[in-house]
Amino acid sequence: MTILRLTLCQVPRILFTSNEIMNLGITEVKKGMILKIENELYSVVKTEFVNPGKGSAFIRTKLKNIVRDSSIERTFKAAEKLESVDLERRKMQYCYADGDQIIFMDINDYEQIPVSKDYVEDILPFMKEETPVEVSFYNDKPIGVTPPNFAILEVTYAEDGLKGDTTGLALKRVTVETGGEVQVPIFIKQGDTVKIDLRDLSYVERVNK
Repeated sequence: MTILRLTLCQVPRILFTSNEIMNLGITEVKKGMILKIENELYSVVKTEFVNPGKGSAFIRTKLKNIVRDSSIERTFKAAEKLESVDLERRKMQYCYADGDQIIFMDINDYEQIPVSKDYVEDILPFMKEETPVEVSFYNDKPIGVTPPNFAILEVTYAEDGLKGDTTGLALKRVTVETGGEVQVPIFIKQGDTVKIDLRDLSYVERVNK
């Protein structure tokens, strides 16, 4: 269902293409790939190739079920072929949160798409309106959101730090303009602009305006 909020929104167009499925050998499996196993989709979280010397080589993997958000560990033998799925990806912008869903807007046709909040719940407190993202689709269904690696945000609340401390070793918690809290060096003050790594929600540096 398409939710209309902006006056720019147009009648939705069907933009999805069929997904390509490729057969892979175990040495071709890489972190971040999407595999189709027993008719379910899994994101490759970790791989370890093992060649025991005696016997056949194999690969250990940690996989995350994209739909059910559960993780499994799986071993594949050298002779096995795996199916890699090439997903449809669309460039979109963050609009707003609506209950347990996040609304993103396609930057090309202004169509708004509701996506489960689970995909961005950790970083949502650091996302400004119009934050660019990439939304992945499988069979017309949104199944993943890739945010930018970094966010540049203004500090809206910070307790005073120790005067003269510029080492960056001492840390304190501050609040940024989107409501999120992050640990920063103690010399950061209210009104400063900081760069945050959205992959682990860590402070990177102070940004000069």
